[in-house]
Amino acid sequence: MRDREYTSPEPWCALDTFLRRSARIPSSDIEGHGDDVRDAGKVLLFAVGLVGLAGGTGWAQGSASVAPAPHMKPTHLKHVLVIGQTKGFEHDSVSPAMAAVYRMGEESGLWDTEMRTDTELLTKKDLGRNAKTLNYFDVIVFASTTGELELDDSQKADMLSFIHDDGKGFVGIHAALDTNYKWPEYGEMIGGYFDQHPWMTFNAPIRLEDPTFPAVRHFPAAFTKYDEIYQPMTWSRDKVNVLLSLDASKLDFANHDKGAEPGSLNPRVHRKDKDWAVAWDKMYGKGRVFYSTLGHTEEAWHDPDVTKMYFEAIKWSLGMTEGSTKSHPVLGASK
Repeated sequence: MRDREYTSPEPWCALDTFLRRSARIPSSDIEGHGDDVRDAGKVLLFAVGLVGLAGGTGWAQGSASVAPAPHMKPTHLKHVLVIGQTKGFEHDSVSPAMAAVYRMGEESGLWDTEMRTDTELLTKKDLGRNAKTLNYFDVIVFASTTGELELDDSQKADMLSFIHDDGKGFVGIHAALDTNYKWPEYGEMIGGYFDQHPWMTFNAPIRLEDPTFPAVRHFPAAFTKYDEIYQPMTWSRDKVNVLLSLDASKLDFANHDKGAEPGSLNPRVHRKDKDWAVAWDKMYGKGRVFYSTLGHTEEAWHDPDVTKMYFEAIKWSLGMTEGSTKSHPVLGASK
């Protein structure tokens, strides 16, 4: 019953048992040479491991495996640049948003994606080093950027020209509205700036305003999403095509802050017109611009309604689909 001496979780101990059995080596020949067997076993396992790494699992199947030959990078129709730089509030959803855009392009085959948390590529200058710049891309996506981004004057001019003159696209996700307050042309391009979120993150009652637009036509006429809805300032309905909006008739305007006076109103509500757009599109010169406040939470990026909206928004901004950019009056309150 000498074999019991070799029962061990260590692989080389199991190996000497295997070698002795398969080669029918007498136990007497192994007596006194345990260390040699273990050392040989380690070397053999290491060699087998190298073979396995080099050839995948083919060795276990009794056939040699060869690494696939290098191939050219697939040619995609378009190129998307996603910027996730934050100089203000840090949203947990920045990475999920960037990853979602990458996955959309990869799975659809419609675009490839460059993801950056710096702004170096927002230029038309030749940077060398195989760096892609705005001359290469077709759409810029700002994934919950915040604060004053690191852009010099030439970069700002190049970015605006990219959209306005070159007819390329821009998609703003959530906090893209909370960005570049000291750059008024950016606010003009995207349509406005962030001015509080009166209800924080809540079950937002949302209405569909343009059921023909490709990025929102999958939504029902009225629905609810748990998200953080931004209140825009320096924003006007007559300058954009509102696609989704809050249903003001279903909003709670009471002040629920701790210590608030009974009967007082929410101090973060600033819009007297009670017009809170949740998504809109517009033209900026020759370029197409889309923005939505949806996407604050990490969970939003697992919501097929939200991901489909941004997928279709990028397609529209790329010119792959058509949708109106004409403004329209506010909808009547739902019953």
